[in-house]
Amino acid sequence: MKGLLAKKIGMTQIFDENGNVVSITVILVEPNVVVACKEKTKNGYSAVVLGFDDLKKKHITKPYGGQFCDGIHPKRFLKEFRDFDVAVLVGDKVGVTLFEGIRFLDVITTSKGKGFQGVVKRYGFRGGNKTHGSKFHREIGSTGQCTTPGHNFKNIKMPGRMGFEQVTVQNLRIIQIDPNLNVIFVRGAVPGNKNCMLIIKSAIKKQRVK
Repeated sequence: MKGLLAKKIGMTQIFDENGNVVSITVILVEPNVVVACKEKTKNGYSAVVLGFDDLKKKHITKPYGGQFCDGIHPKRFLKEFRDFDVAVLVGDKVGVTLFEGIRFLDVITTSKGKGFQGVVKRYGFRGGNKTHGSKFHREIGSTGQCTTPGHNFKNIKMPGRMGFEQVTVQNLRIIQIDPNLNVIFVRGAVPGNKNCMLIIKSAIKKQRVK
């Protein structure tokens, strides 16, 4: 499996070969630095730890900075990728060219937080009539028994915190890769705010281009 840490720039649109408008997401893939390599004989599994986004010196503690070898500036984000398909060494830089020959990506990120929301926005409840005199508009409705023992049923959809959770979007088609700008254009939307950190991987449900 191939994977990198990246950053979401935003959305735009392009025209395909048939003249149709296609919505795309622009992903910035700055070179990831190989922080550590784990071997099967020593660690029990093979993996590569990649670092992304330099940290300022005032934000670096000795315990955190101790995991970086000499010559590697401490990174803000670290991610371990198991069974990395490319042979790399500590200190190497891996860029957007890693995904050449791959048509689909899986993207993992944190969705936008929307705070405490009701059931209409959170789950799409229809609600009641909007007419005058109706006493049921956006309420949740019945949630359980009103007699003994009088407790709520399990797994009832109720108001609560919405968003700000890890989301995986699978099988996003790669429209274009620009090695000069270090960007990848994928078709469709990617969750999260602008400039949020993304984990992009080769799609596990799609075959790569041969």
